[in-house]
Order: sequence, then structure tokens, then C-alpha cells
Amino acid sequence: MAKSAATALLSAAALVTGGLMAAAPAGAAPAHPAAATASTVHTRHLCAQPTEPGKMACLAEARTDLVQHMSLAPNAAPSGYGPSDLQSAYNLPSSAGAGATVAIVDAQDDPNAESDLATYRSQYGLPACTTANGCFKKIDQNGGTNYPTADSGWAGEISLDVDMVSATCPQCHILLVEANSANMSDLGTAVNQAVAQGAKYVSNSYGGAEDSSDLTADSQYFNHPGVAITVSAGDSAYGAEYPAASQYVTSVGGTALTRASNSRGWSESVWNTSSTEGTGSGCSAYDPKPSWQKDTGCAKRTISDVSAVADPATGVAVYQTYGGSGWNVYGGTSASSPIIASVYALAGTPAANSYPASYPYAHTSALNDVTSGSNGSCSPSYLCTAGPGYDGPTGLGTPNGTAAFTSGSSTGNTVTVTNPGNQSTVVNTAASLQIKASDSASGQTLTYSATGLPAGLSINSSTGLISGTPTTAGSSTVTVTAKDTTGATGSTTFTWTVTSSSGGGCTASQLLGNPGFETGSAAPWSASSGVIDNSSSEPAHSGSWKAWLDGYGTTHTDTLSQTVTIPAGCKATFSFWLHIDTQESGTTAYDKLTVQAGSTTLATYSNANANTGYVQKSFDLSSFAGQTVTLKFTGTEDSSLATDFLIDDTALDIG
Repeated sequence: MAKSAATALLSAAALVTGGLMAAAPAGAAPAHPAAATASTVHTRHLCAQPTEPGKMACLAEARTDLVQHMSLAPNAAPSGYGPSDLQSAYNLPSSAGAGATVAIVDAQDDPNAESDLATYRSQYGLPACTTANGCFKKIDQNGGTNYPTADSGWAGEISLDVDMVSATCPQCHILLVEANSANMSDLGTAVNQAVAQGAKYVSNSYGGAEDSSDLTADSQYFNHPGVAITVSAGDSAYGAEYPAASQYVTSVGGTALTRASNSRGWSESVWNTSSTEGTGSGCSAYDPKPSWQKDTGCAKRTISDVSAVADPATGVAVYQTYGGSGWNVYGGTSASSPIIASVYALAGTPAANSYPASYPYAHTSALNDVTSGSNGSCSPSYLCTAGPGYDGPTGLGTPNGTAAFTSGSSTGNTVTVTNPGNQSTVVNTAASLQIKASDSASGQTLTYSATGLPAGLSINSSTGLISGTPTTAGSSTVTVTAKDTTGATGSTTFTWTVTSSSGGGCTASQLLGNPGFETGSAAPWSASSGVIDNSSSEPAHSGSWKAWLDGYGTTHTDTLSQTVTIPAGCKATFSFWLHIDTQESGTTAYDKLTVQAGSTTLATYSNANANTGYVQKSFDLSSFAGQTVTLKFTGTEDSSLATDFLIDDTALDIG
């Protein structure tokens, strides 16, 4: 029967009540969470605007149209983007950055910083980051514990900053340095303290009007070669601010980030709410242009270099209790600065004596170019209007992986490591696996490394051959990384199971990696953007995470796949739990889910198979024993009415 495109306006996605996603009408399929529209959003600046030269304001904005909650209902998720959203939008690894310290510089004290951080990380299943385990540290600007006076506005800024480091780089350590006041002299002293403490990544989410003393501040506080210092571009729309104008820092603009039915799964435009609210940009009146900036419409320093999400209408989830009432949605370029500082941390230690602000200019193809929107009127127009290539509001663009934030003169090399599929070998039996990788640039030499290899196995750094004799039975998650001479890297993750006896290699085991998606990311699955999901509008079968294919109510295709090797002579059973919701009616199959093992179609489901809960599906794959096979789910949705295909608790059992 014909379907009306008008009904494709997905019922639940755009409704936000009480800080939680509203339920869909009875019997309808909830759509993937969507951002609010700017016209429905009301915000407030957490910090008062500066009234004198050298005084700074924090650049965080809190939503006031949402009811805050100290705690969430069971199985409910906070409004606003969380870690999996940012990692998906910016193609970021969730396991990199271990041990790297990202410093947050703010003014005044947040006495609840550590406890609020614990709530945020617990909500999203991130590893604990506390003083006790050495992950979190709070100091004053002199390196001690004589903390300044608490301030509710700056406390919100601090909550936003530490939450964004957690979301972007869950394995990073966090150093919070609290300045005595919002004067540039105190904040600058705190920057120097962060560097003295060993931090290689320092985020500054504050700004104020430029003045003639900025060049002095440059040399006193921000000239730290070998350290990635990021600064928010400002929240007052077009116009230059300091210290974003410093020649030594990475100035970070802001975007509106929304889900999209494209290959990336996301789209971005310039954040601009009004003539007085939006991302900052502009041409500095004082700071000289660094050598890596080549735009010709500004003789001095141009703001910005890169950008990330900042629009409160497409904002991020934050937890704040000192001066706040728990969960809320925040925005401002205060969000984008710690995100970018954390991306630098994911990319690896900056080269000695280099200025990391220059790195993106040598890797422009490894960024998402933002080409729409403006933050005001200006001449030349690129200083305030987005377009192909460099522009003021979004700089060179937003992260697409970490390659743009590494040192080297590459123009954006891409290293790709082929996933070999999950491995199964027998203890005390020699094993060998050749890892294959490629580089987008010719003539590059790759160096290989691996983490998580079973005891007794090692990788040849020159050839990528994993070999040896495993000594202990068990299952390991292995990540192999290849790096070229410019510093560009690629990696892949898979599971290696060591069984206790030969028995045809059929000691009972489960071969799929991340079978219930509880890592919060796809690997070692390959998945379309947005598929790995923990929103509460559609609960998981168990745990918090599941795979959610389709549900957009527009023409859309999602995929989920993993490659595994089934040992010879084994009985193999592939199973998963499936729940289908739909807004369709009748028995015509408009939206379909196809399940394949290699080129063999195991089953096809559609909106006509909608059910009220999860049902386990099972298939005998014994005929694939001795082969490497790709298990793949493909969800296709037509142009109207949403159908959700939810998959959880997968398994490939052998025995």
C-alpha cells in the first residue's frame, strides 16, 4: 500500500521532557535520538561576561529549557550526546590514550568535581577516574591543594570540561588546575603549572577581549613547544577573542552536530544561534600570523584552526551538582576545546619543539570539512562564513580520526590495517598470523605493534607477522597498530582464543568479540555510525548496549559485521537476540534486515516480523568449519515510517 511521507516525522526523537527522551506513542517504533531545534532551546551563560581588560569568562552554556535530574530513572539515558556519540561522530578510538594526561585549566573551585566525574563515568560505563587510582588530580595554580573560592558558574565549566575529556578519551588521566581568579595572569600561571606537572595536552575554555598586553601573555603563558594547548574560540558570534588569538595555541571553533543519512552518519554546520550567540572567529588585532596559516584575508592570526560540537541545541550531556541540579545538556566552545585537546591525546605525544597547532594544516584530508553556516557578517566573508577548505568559524574542519592531530609533514596519510578475523589456536602449539596493512601514500615504511597478544606470541615490528607458541589457555582482545614514517597510524582489533586441547580445535568456546556490545564501541565489529547504542528509548536485551540498525524513517542502510575463523572439524552455532519495532502496518515488507554468513543468506526479517520483545535466533554454521567467514547484518529502510532492528547478545559457539 502507499505510504505518506508526512508520517515519517519520527514521533519520539525530537521530544525532550524533563531532561529525558519522551516515549513514543503506544505501538510506534521509537526513532534514533535526535537533537532539539534552535527555536526550542533556551540557554544561559554560566559565567558573567568580563568587564575589564585581562579578565576572562568561561565559555560554557547550559540549557534552561530542560528539567535537570540528580538521578535518572532505571534504564534511562541522559539527554545530550555521550561518549559513544562523540566517538562515532569523530571516528575516534575508545582504547587509545592510556596514561596520557589532559590538563583542564579553569578559575575558582568546584568542590564536587571528583564525585560528579564519578557519576558521569559510571553512567556511561567508563573506567573509574579517581584520586585514589591516580587517574584524577586536582591542584591549585601553584601546584598545591590551597584551592580558590568555589564558584557555581566555573563549577559548571569544570564539569563540562572533565566530562568531555572522559567522553573523548576514556583512558586518559585528568589534571584539573584551578586558578585563583579569572584574571589572565592567574589563568596563565595555571597553564604554566599544568605544563610543569608534565601534561602534554592543556585545554582552556575561557576568553575575553583582545588588548595590547596579549603578546606579553603569549610569551609568558602559552609558548610551550611540544605541548598541545587548545583554547575556545568564544560564544559571542563573529569577533576575535584572546587567548584563542594566541599564535601558539590551537583555537577551537564550534559546530552544530546532527545525525544524518550519509556515509558518515553525521553532519555539521557553523554554530550560530543569534547575532550575539554562536562560535567566535575573526582576525586578531595584535597576534602575528603563525607560519602554518596561509589564508590571505587576515594579515595577523586568524581564528579558528579546527572545531567540534558546541551548539547547545545539539549539546552534550553533563553532570554538575555544585551550582547545578545533576544531569543537563551543555554547549558553548567550552565543549569543543576539551574535545580537541583529548583528540590530541588520542593521537599520541606531540613532537619535541613543535607547535601542535600546526599539525592539522599538514593533514587537511583527515578532517571533516564543514561547509555550511555563518556566525555573522564580515569581509572577507570566509572569516565568518563556512565554505570548502579553511574558514574562520570552523577552521579546517572537525576530527575524522586522529591523523590530523599527529606530527609530521604528511598531507593526511591514511593507514589501513586489515582485520584478520577472530583467531583460535591450541595451547603449546605453534601459531602464525600475517597482519596486512596499507598506506594511502606510496613509499611509506610501516612499523607494527600489538597489545593483548596471548602469552608466548609476539609481532615482528617490521613485517607484521605474529608468531610463537601460546602457553596459556584463555581469550584475549588483540589490537594491532601500523604506523608510517609521518606518524599516521591505523589499527584493528580482534579476539584470540587459546583452547586447552586439540580435540580438532573444538574445545567449547565462543568466538565473537564484543558479543553484547558492552564496550560501548563496535570493535572488533565493523558498524555504521550510530549503530552501537545505549539510549533508553529502546533497551538492550541485557546490559546497557545493543546494536540498533535503522529507525530513521528515511531511506537508510545500516550494517554490522565481524569476521571470524571457525576451526576445522567443529560444530558451530551462530545466535543472536532480535527485537523489531515498526511504525508500519500490514504484512508488506517495506524495511528489511538480512543476515548473512559470507555470501550465504541465513535469514531475512522485515517490519512484518515486528515483535514485543527480544527473540533468540540460531543458525548451524558447521558447514563453514575450517573457513574464515564474515557474519553480517544489513538493515535497509525505505523513505517513510521507521522500523528498528535491535540486535544483542550475539554468539558463535563451537564445540
